[in-house]
Amino acid sequence: MKKNVAVISLDAYAGQFYAQQVQELFGDRIAVCSYSVRDGSVEHMPRKYDLYMVTTDAFDSLGDMHRYVPIDGEMMEIHVTLRWDVVHRLQALPAGKKVLFVNLSDKMCREAVTRLNQLGVNQLDFDLYHPGAPEPDMSQYDFVITPQETRYVPAGAREIIDIGQRVCDSSTMIEAALRLGFEELLETPEFEQYQRDVAANTYSFDRVFARGLRLESQFEILMEILDEGIVGVNERGEVFASNHKLEEITGIPGARALQRPAAEVYPFVPFARCLAERAPQPAQVVSANGVNMNVAVAPVLRGGACIGAFATVQRFSDAENRQNELRSQLLHKGYRAKYTFDDVVGQSPAIRRCITILKKMSLTQLPVLLIGETGTGKELFAHAVHNASPRADGPFVAINCAAMPENLLESELFGYEEGAFTGARKGGKPGLFEFAHKGTLFLDEVEGMSTALQCKLLRVLQEREIMRVGGNRIVSVDVRIVAATNENLDKMVEEGTFRRDLYYRLNTLPVLIPPLREREGDLLLLIDHFRKGIGASFTLSPELERLLLTHQWRGNIRELRNVVEYFSYTGSPVVGPEELPPTFHYLPAGLPEAGGAGAQPPRLADCPQEDERFVLSRLYQADREGRSLGRDAILADAKAAGLPCSQQEVRRILSALDQAGLARVSRGRGGTRLTPAGRALCRRLETEEKL
Repeated sequence: MKKNVAVISLDAYAGQFYAQQVQELFGDRIAVCSYSVRDGSVEHMPRKYDLYMVTTDAFDSLGDMHRYVPIDGEMMEIHVTLRWDVVHRLQALPAGKKVLFVNLSDKMCREAVTRLNQLGVNQLDFDLYHPGAPEPDMSQYDFVITPQETRYVPAGAREIIDIGQRVCDSSTMIEAALRLGFEELLETPEFEQYQRDVAANTYSFDRVFARGLRLESQFEILMEILDEGIVGVNERGEVFASNHKLEEITGIPGARALQRPAAEVYPFVPFARCLAERAPQPAQVVSANGVNMNVAVAPVLRGGACIGAFATVQRFSDAENRQNELRSQLLHKGYRAKYTFDDVVGQSPAIRRCITILKKMSLTQLPVLLIGETGTGKELFAHAVHNASPRADGPFVAINCAAMPENLLESELFGYEEGAFTGARKGGKPGLFEFAHKGTLFLDEVEGMSTALQCKLLRVLQEREIMRVGGNRIVSVDVRIVAATNENLDKMVEEGTFRRDLYYRLNTLPVLIPPLREREGDLLLLIDHFRKGIGASFTLSPELERLLLTHQWRGNIRELRNVVEYFSYTGSPVVGPEELPPTFHYLPAGLPEAGGAGAQPPRLADCPQEDERFVLSRLYQADREGRSLGRDAILADAKAAGLPCSQQEVRRILSALDQAGLARVSRGRGGTRLTPAGRALCRRLETEEKL
């Protein structure tokens, strides 16, 4: 059956050249198509090929590559070299000559010159040039060498040596044959001639082809390359091959196993069943000599007959570690924490205290709940907590729970199996919990999660296990949760919209991120930081500086950054109040926010006015001492004063003050503080001797 092969390269011309080479060597057994990143043809590549051959310069990262190449697709890299006649021609050049090497990119220049050095062309003094590099002084170079890229050679070259396109090396062609299942091609005269024509510095392949490559020799080489134990048996179940990795895992010397029945040497490997059924035996976990191993067996079929079988053996712990490494590589770009506590700008006591507390919490494995208004930098602190934790080398995965529908959020968090729903990816998809294994999962706006998902999340936190959507297999995960909210979870628990058991599970280590208006002295530091970050050079007028210092900043750091960026486009070296954004609504922190000068304490039915005034007086006293006040402290003070206040009554009074704009009831254990309006009301009542 003809196989389909895709060749993906940075440059279209180079890709077509490699595709032609592969097609000529493999003949009518394959159909090859070439795609280029530079000309955009890779954007239209069908996702249907049996093998994807990718040049080393095509993509900058694994994440970029998997935009076009399926994660479950058979993929290999193309490594290139030169023909021997080109190498001999360059070796004949006089020693010490200064040479300019010209290619498409800096990376391609370095790879080519490195390969020339490896092949013995090391008597020349090379400099590199590629499009976009500074123009060189051509008078200092004796020769210009280029792999068929003469169009990029700077003017003034004395002599140009065009060495032609580099060719795929022999190891690339061998790997392609093995991955496509055409092992028999490796013994053909065409492959032998190709090996003789192209230069190689791979000693093992040189020797194999020099002796007339045989199938058994290829397997011997591959077995030693693989990072797992390999053992092969013939049709009688006798061991004829094993590698050193198998010796390391099982402790059984390979020499002692050769020519003996596998049932005696490796009784934990089901060779007999595989040979009898002539069918692969799926991977299973077995224990031998106190070691847990993954064992899988596959038959070797030729001409309809079973001529033997091969087994792969891997330590269970090695397989798990390898899987974790691959998880991290798959989404390397988005699954790494970018910020540390050093990235937090501010010297106010409030932010320093917050950082000190979070640094201590980072060292634990317990969930952290970040509580704060919108724009206070909760995600930055989540990154910093991860980077300061013992899990810093693991993945950091972030998701906004309020940003997607319930069913989509569930499949993102827990993954899904193939066929779980319409449109599900072939082969299924791991969830973010699996990708965050041994790392941190940041749940932003956790209050946006439905009650059904809250229940599933609670089970993960308790059991450290998940099950993919549409699956029936339990997957163990080791994930630390950092959650963030800008809502009052206490209130949501009381209203029944957030599960009480999950709240107490997430609320193990709550931290209140202070709003900007409570970070005294940080405003000007942040303005200077943002100004430098965008390369602006304006200064603030004294009037504007005073206005910004007294503004309430309801959008916090995010609002401040937007204002600074707006200033950078005004074109004024000194920015005044008249150049504030048109959407900027000044809310003075030193004046009442609600009720004006005639504001009064809210009146609640069935609640004595004396109790309301007492709560207000205690908040005013705490405000003057520079601290917040919690419900328990208010209840204790009321009891000491002989007032029969209940906890429910205090909660109602605080809620009414919050709704009237006289106080701010913080989430978690942050307590309650007076607003400027509440502070002004207390001063007036104190003057009137009513407080």
